[in-house]
Amino acid sequence: MVKSAGRVRRKKKSFFKYVWEYRTLLLMLLPAVALVFVFSYLPMFGTVLAFKKYSMKLGIFKSPWIDPIFKNFRFFFKSGKALTVTRNTALYNLVFIFTNNILEVLFAITLNEMRHRASKKLLQSAIFLPYFISWVIVGSIAYSLLSYETGTFNSIREALGAGRTDYYAKPGIWPYIITFFNAWKGVGYGTVVYLAAITGIDNTIMEAAEIDGANIFQRIRYVTIPSLTPTIITLTLLALGRMFRGNLDLFYQLVGRDGRLFEVTDVIDTYVFRLMFDSKDTGRTVAIGLYQSVLCFITIIIANAIVKKKDPNYSLF
Repeated sequence: MVKSAGRVRRKKKSFFKYVWEYRTLLLMLLPAVALVFVFSYLPMFGTVLAFKKYSMKLGIFKSPWIDPIFKNFRFFFKSGKALTVTRNTALYNLVFIFTNNILEVLFAITLNEMRHRASKKLLQSAIFLPYFISWVIVGSIAYSLLSYETGTFNSIREALGAGRTDYYAKPGIWPYIITFFNAWKGVGYGTVVYLAAITGIDNTIMEAAEIDGANIFQRIRYVTIPSLTPTIITLTLLALGRMFRGNLDLFYQLVGRDGRLFEVTDVIDTYVFRLMFDSKDTGRTVAIGLYQSVLCFITIIIANAIVKKKDPNYSLF
């Protein structure tokens, strides 16, 4: 048999041969796949409860369908809370994405440029430590600072002759308080991610810029930040996919069930949490959760499409 132009036809492997050839890698992947399947895909069967009157005695699939079928969704939109909690959730997450990304990049660049080893380790530990503190502890810290009777801030104000103030009766300041504690606790983790991305930058580029006479700020502007752009876009897209999911631990531990602050601090997750305890209507809470998931899905699809149109290399899919 003559082989034209030196080309060798390779027999295409079957699916099962590929599985057998890469069996070790697939077995290593199996626990992660099982984890995602159990905690992300199996619970999707429970979304049927959004259209049912759930009964623990009858179970998920034997519980009766509600009439009309969208009654649980109608309750949410007629409650007068739908617009408020959706707006709060989206706005808080947008602020979190903006502030956290800026602080994470800033700290990562600062740590990378520091030459004193001990100071660098100390700063990195100080930034990363709050990430390991429970939100319950963070809530206690916030209360000890802001409490009217025993709060540190009120004690300082009284010592200065300014008088005490009830911070929990001033809704206007709470978006700033929540943003501060979210950044204080979460920036450390993001900083490590960006620091890892910076260490992956080719040193020859930095050396070439330095030889060309670029100072530290010019190297950061023209080399470091452009090199971080793919990481920034990827992390931002992933965060936008959770834009309509509020951090229940953050909001509940800082605010609790203080109705005076609900107008500016209530998000979808805290509203669902209270609704489940107060009404014990599973169908309504699942309906709101489904509404939340659909909004997140639409957001990530739109954001990814915009990025893909600008530069396909930076899109997630």
